[in-house]
Amino acid sequence: MSNKWILSCADLFDGNNHSKNQSLFIEDGIIAKICDSVDVGDNQITLDAGHVAPGYVDLQVNGGGGVLFNDSPTVDTIRTICDAHALFGTTSLLPTLITDTPEVTSQAIEAAILAQEQNLPGFLGLHLEGPHLDSGKHGAHDPALIHAMSDADMNELLAAKQKISHIMITVAPESVSREQIKTLSDAGIVVSLGHSSTTYQNAQAAADAGATCVTHLFNAMSALSHREPGLVGAALQNENLYAGLIADGIHVDPAVITIALNAKQGGKKIFLVTDAMSTIGIDQKSFFLKGREITRANGRLELSDGTLAGADLDMNAAVNYMSDVIGLSADEALRMATLYPANCIGAKSGLGEIKVGGAASFVHRSDKGEMLGCWRSGEKVA
Repeated sequence: MSNKWILSCADLFDGNNHSKNQSLFIEDGIIAKICDSVDVGDNQITLDAGHVAPGYVDLQVNGGGGVLFNDSPTVDTIRTICDAHALFGTTSLLPTLITDTPEVTSQAIEAAILAQEQNLPGFLGLHLEGPHLDSGKHGAHDPALIHAMSDADMNELLAAKQKISHIMITVAPESVSREQIKTLSDAGIVVSLGHSSTTYQNAQAAADAGATCVTHLFNAMSALSHREPGLVGAALQNENLYAGLIADGIHVDPAVITIALNAKQGGKKIFLVTDAMSTIGIDQKSFFLKGREITRANGRLELSDGTLAGADLDMNAAVNYMSDVIGLSADEALRMATLYPANCIGAKSGLGEIKVGGAASFVHRSDKGEMLGCWRSGEKVA
């Protein structure tokens, strides 16, 4: 297709509002103009049914297309992951490395730098989930590799942020100091709290120091109780904290999701993540993570002891779960996969929404939530 083309649709949801019978003028992967529908014939795609919405933004993706970032932290792996998730509407993502050795962590950072330099389609930045966690809440992470953040660790992150647009790190207050959190946050790194047994008070202190997010709300963290609100309580009560949510009906009970949405300022700082592993887009019954077998069955990914190990979830399925099971409006479910995660990382205008000057990254969905098409920076990928 030419680098100049037009998409005309019966229903456009730009991330905030719906408009009927709109045309998007695309030039070099950017939305140059939005107006009432026109019919020019050449280089035009017309969608008479369904709706066009912003491409999904996923801030926690371990793998896809048969590969895991931890197994091979390279640009090729990032490309495979991005392409696998694009089939399900995700047009921007953070490849995520869970706790690993310092050598593998450095390789992941270098791969992310190269992906940034190459403007790799779908690549948004890097999420390092660990190794600065609480070994008592390690989940599927190897507790032997968990350790407190050193000055060398922090300096590596600060240097990486000079070359990578978006970096998110999941840390536990037990393994990082408030001074380190402030330094990282001041440098533009998104500090997210997770895999932690921390108290409510210490979680709030970490937020005061600059942490702005909580990783996979409710999972691998101190729970809300009537005398110690824990990290969950801090996440729900602190208006400055965003929170990622795995909406698959397995990681969090639907009743709890509803309670969280009601508690969290109407839910507008809770966003969807897939926490997806290598299984997305392929027929894979099992795989290995750091030498440990993970089995796939009935929508679950489990270690041999039953511990959940990531999710077998794509973003379109998560959006539909929020509308079909939780009962959110389709628009609000879409915002949880687009606008809210973009806001969480302070992304430039145009990510997670459809607007003039933004990337031509959007999905075409049926009124029942089926994925009918996906464009990433003006290129059709599904």
